[in-house]
Amino acid sequence: MVKKASMLLVMLAMLVTSFASPSFAYTSSNWMGSIANTTSVASLSIPGTHNSGALYEPIYGTAKNQDLTIAQQLSIGVRYLDIRTRHFQNGFTIHHGAVYQNQNFDDVLNAVLTFLKNNPSETVIMSVKEEHTAAENTRSFEETFNWYVSKNPSKWVMTDHIPTLGEARGKIVLLRRFPAAQLPKGIDATGWQENTTFTIKKNANLKIQDYYKVTDKSKKWNDIQSMYNEAKTSNPTWLYINYTSGYKPGLFGIPNIREIKNDINPKVTSFFTTNTKGRFGISAMDFITSDHASKIIATNF
Repeated sequence: MVKKASMLLVMLAMLVTSFASPSFAYTSSNWMGSIANTTSVASLSIPGTHNSGALYEPIYGTAKNQDLTIAQQLSIGVRYLDIRTRHFQNGFTIHHGAVYQNQNFDDVLNAVLTFLKNNPSETVIMSVKEEHTAAENTRSFEETFNWYVSKNPSKWVMTDHIPTLGEARGKIVLLRRFPAAQLPKGIDATGWQENTTFTIKKNANLKIQDYYKVTDKSKKWNDIQSMYNEAKTSNPTWLYINYTSGYKPGLFGIPNIREIKNDINPKVTSFFTTNTKGRFGISAMDFITSDHASKIIATNF
């Protein structure tokens, strides 16, 4: 009897250890499943991508922002997507500026909804912004967006407050960067400002760093670090969105995206190698890798 009791205690200890250790508790595909339902999305450190669908460019360095597809981004732990859509023929095509990215909004949604079906503990925050020039439409941008939502309405969180994980699991949380007549329609980010750090104070309070036309790389990194440090220590109910992305303006205004990511991305890696625990908000990155994502995710545990 004593021997059996001892064996049971050993097995119980092993079980407790496995659940206590983050390395056993989650993978990159289901890391949110190890976090309580009552936790606000604003309380997390979340890996994200800037211009998430931008995988193609006519001239090297000018339009591509990611090496990984949407599905691959989600599989490494990305939970914030920045989707830029052109309104064309009553549908949405994915663009970076004038450059069509060889996919449409249905392709993005299919990747996200398939991921969420396979990983129902997760949520995806999706920023939706109108990009490039609208053409050949008979309805508004909002009406076309509503048409996409109507295909899977139960898979969208359209409330204008920052949800808890319990409210958002298995669903897409809309961060809306387009005007809407029918409200609420997601977290209102229509006050987005260009090339700076700013706050939006509505039903959801947001602070966003998006200095993207980078003429001073030291300033860019200082802005990023300042946001990380503020997110860790201040305003616990605010959603912090920190764009580590940017481009260096070149001759005739031609952007150089990779020069900025080559400088900033290693600094992000170093930051999260040192800062291993805390709430740092959303990091929206260019050319994110699994190493970046895993380091950001680990700060939640």
